Amino acid sequence: MPIMVTGMADFKRKTLLRTPVLTLGLVSALVSGLGTVSARADEFRARYTVSVIGFHVGEVTAAGAVGRGTYRIDLNAKLTGIAAWVASVKLALAATGSLRKGSPAPSTYATTSANSIGSRTVRMSLDSGNVKAVEIFPPFEDKEGRIPVTEANKRNIVDPTSALIMPVPEGEPLIGPAACNRTIPVYDGYVRFDVTLHYAGVKNVSVDGYSGPVSVCAARYIPISGHKRDSKSTKFMAENRDIEAWLAPIDRAHVVVPLHVALMTLAGAAVIDAVEFSVVPSDLTATSTH
Repeated sequence: MPIMVTGMADFKRKTLLRTPVLTLGLVSALVSGLGTVSARADEFRARYTVSVIGFHVGEVTAAGAVGRGTYRIDLNAKLTGIAAWVASVKLALAATGSLRKGSPAPSTYATTSANSIGSRTVRMSLDSGNVKAVEIFPPFEDKEGRIPVTEANKRNIVDPTSALIMPVPEGEPLIGPAACNRTIPVYDGYVRFDVTLHYAGVKNVSVDGYSGPVSVCAARYIPISGHKRDSKSTKFMAENRDIEAWLAPIDRAHVVVPLHVALMTLAGAAVIDAVEFSVVPSDLTATSTH
């Protein structure tokens, strides 16, 4: 969810055509050394389609593992259809970390974007959700007029990829208010913002690999720092009441993840929909390989 929102916050940013892709959550894993995950993790795979004002513009594939104590997420994305005629853009996001006190505590995060103009990489190392170092290459040059990101803004945060994993408190059902009601503090190495989710109901869905209920959440974007004071896109997103996410359960890890996101953007209505979604316990995966 925050991946889509962080793109909207920079909707006017011209650098590397970051706008249309991050807005739609087009992400990919180009990072090695992702670490290990508990042997009792749930392995998940998903494929999403992305559309803007009804036109198919991209696809996202996701793979990862979530256990009771650790997680890993890798996503691959690209522009397709009409959008691919305009530009060839690929992005990558990846994250690893642990699950502590009911929330992700990221340890590594990286994103790479590339098109015909060039590429940019952001790498961030963290200690239990506290930022230790950020490397952006080549660096952004449009710092003038931006609200400074303080050291306090870099503590107890999650990166945009880790924010997709939302633990539900022990004893609470995976479908219902506990799945939605939360504030997610996000930092992408450049911009710091909150995403708030509020329970709006339950909906039954059916996609390849999953059929059942999902929690419907209303979402809001709250800018904190790193954005330009006069940014029209930031103002638009801060006032945006048209953001909704459907969260599907991953039972054994007791977390929920986005199955559908719809939001109004400066370019019109954007929709990210899962067309495939499957969760397989890793012990079953190991058994099937023998």
